[in-house]
Amino acid sequence: MAVRIGMMSFAHMHAYSYAHCVKQLEAEGRAQLVGVADDDPQRGQQVAQQYGTRFYESYEALLDAGIDAVIVCPENVKHRPLTEMAAKAGKHVLCEKPLATSKADGRAMIEVCKANGVQLMTAFPCRFSPSYIRLKQMVEAGELGEVLAIRGTNRGRNPGGWFIVPELSGGGAVIDHTVHVTDLCRDLLHSEVVEVYAEIGNGFCHSDFDDTGMLTLTFANDVFATLDSSWSRPKVFPTWGDVTLQVVGTKGLVYMDMFAQNSTLYDDRNMRITLEHWGSSIDYGLVSAFVESVASGKPVPITGEDGLAAAEVAFAAYESAKRGEPVQLPLPE
Repeated sequence: MAVRIGMMSFAHMHAYSYAHCVKQLEAEGRAQLVGVADDDPQRGQQVAQQYGTRFYESYEALLDAGIDAVIVCPENVKHRPLTEMAAKAGKHVLCEKPLATSKADGRAMIEVCKANGVQLMTAFPCRFSPSYIRLKQMVEAGELGEVLAIRGTNRGRNPGGWFIVPELSGGGAVIDHTVHVTDLCRDLLHSEVVEVYAEIGNGFCHSDFDDTGMLTLTFANDVFATLDSSWSRPKVFPTWGDVTLQVVGTKGLVYMDMFAQNSTLYDDRNMRITLEHWGSSIDYGLVSAFVESVASGKPVPITGEDGLAAAEVAFAAYESAKRGEPVQLPLPE
């Protein structure tokens, strides 16, 4: 039977891709996009029409529409209330990253889902990249020997809007872009971050949110990683950004560029040159895995705990930059 899914908010741009993936799964008979609810009724109605589904005037009405699961994509600070609402209604949750804007909120989200017998999955689509999967296979097969260090980047363009309002986003570039690569490193190393040092600033926009972040992470297994999580790409850059990992081992070094598969588009209409990605859809891998877990009852591959562990690194980075010294993990509850 197809998994019946509702979309809670399209404030985050990733929601559009996730909805498209649900429609793909609908064509395969695996899922159904039952409806959309949004704080912005005009946006919600437009999206519902775009994806051929129904607009619900409240989240409560959507949750009462016989759905099995929800995809939660509001502003970051609303992840907790919408997840709690869905969990108490008995719906499984796929929540956009970062899981939460505080450790307390993330812990509460995990606990409410457990208490109501529903699954909580964090949206980390990068785990489904073929290039990352191959890299992980190489590391686990010992082809690189003992891993010594990792250099990662998740550089992008400043998205603007609520992303640069700390009261809604929880920060800026660091909370937005730290979590993806941190999650990949945790998954690759099977080890937790125990120390974070960060230099954070606003070197491009010169405003009250952070658009630059350079982090050094130390893992429990003594591997260290550096991460550039800055919004350092100008508006005319040919792609939104990147996700790269350079893994250094005792037997060799491997460089992974997650979005290297692209075609160069010379667009006279918009007077821009862009790099259009043609590789596998990592968002489809993410949504498909969530649907499979809901349908089968097997555990989701990326848990709420995974989401909180990655978010906690971002929280520690802000604290480190504030203090001007390394911060130990885990942070106090």
